[in-house]
Amino acid sequence: MNTLLPWQGASWQQWQLLRERLPHAILFHGPEGIGKTAFAEACAQSLLCETPVADGHACGTCDACGWFTQYSHPDYRRVRPEILDDGDGAEGEDGEAETKKAKSTKAPSKEIKIDQVRALSDFMNISTHRSGMRVITLYPAEALNTAAANSLLKMLEEPPPRTMFLLVTNSIDRLLPTILSRCRKFALTMPSKDEALAWLKEQQVKDADGWLAEQGGAPLIALESSQAGTRETMDEFLQQLAQPGVDGALKAADRLQKTPMPELVSWLQRWLYDVLSVKLSGTIRYYPRYKKELGALAARIEVGNLLQAIKSVNERRAIADHPLAPKLFIEDMLLDYSTLFS
Repeated sequence: MNTLLPWQGASWQQWQLLRERLPHAILFHGPEGIGKTAFAEACAQSLLCETPVADGHACGTCDACGWFTQYSHPDYRRVRPEILDDGDGAEGEDGEAETKKAKSTKAPSKEIKIDQVRALSDFMNISTHRSGMRVITLYPAEALNTAAANSLLKMLEEPPPRTMFLLVTNSIDRLLPTILSRCRKFALTMPSKDEALAWLKEQQVKDADGWLAEQGGAPLIALESSQAGTRETMDEFLQQLAQPGVDGALKAADRLQKTPMPELVSWLQRWLYDVLSVKLSGTIRYYPRYKKELGALAARIEVGNLLQAIKSVNERRAIADHPLAPKLFIEDMLLDYSTLFS
């Protein structure tokens, strides 16, 4: 049962070679939006499958595969932030399928907490169901808070026999060096533009080329964005960036204050990178639809000021998840941007 994305064939062959002498922990790393988690879960299912096929894929028909696809395999755990538990049958601490929880006034956590990691202790201290392997996937690993990371580190230092940790990260540089040192690193790469476009067209994405460019070549994020209905909001924001000014900044902040702040910051980051790219090499990566506007802005700004602006926006990204006042956050960001061209 091959559940891989079209560009993951070579990586699967590499995984098969690695299976001959498996380490106890593997860290899958690479750009966001290329299917790393799906790849890790395909690896997990193949390890637990009772009758894998010749190329190493899970058979999809044995009891173990049935349990796996129903999120109820007794020897498998997924560890991820609450915000990713969307009622899809995610595994809880006891391995049973969870039902969608009643809406809470408290926002779901974006962190992996220490209680989630500690819950693995009982799981690892009991015998496996059929004397096979015990597998844990954890993603994204950069979501581990400090206490959870330290707790996981202890498990990685002294794992029980036949226990496999599969960690997934979008940001390998955000992980503790001690965790990195105890994992075998496995890089997953961005698909080629042709591979990504062919896949997006199979998903019936209109203007696949534009969506893929705007997401830096990451096909899964391009698909998600194309289905989210945010193009109109993004274009309004980009038009403000194309014609910077105080009045426009204030009006845009008022209209856009309900848009997730990380999205706005990400759009501005990419816009500034395109201005810099046009300035230095005449090329555009993210917003080819705005070639004329980006070229005009590049002619109006010095490289040093542009680099400083990029640094400033990167710092804003660190607080974008929890702005005290969204409208003021956007106003401040757009007014700072406007001063670059005044």
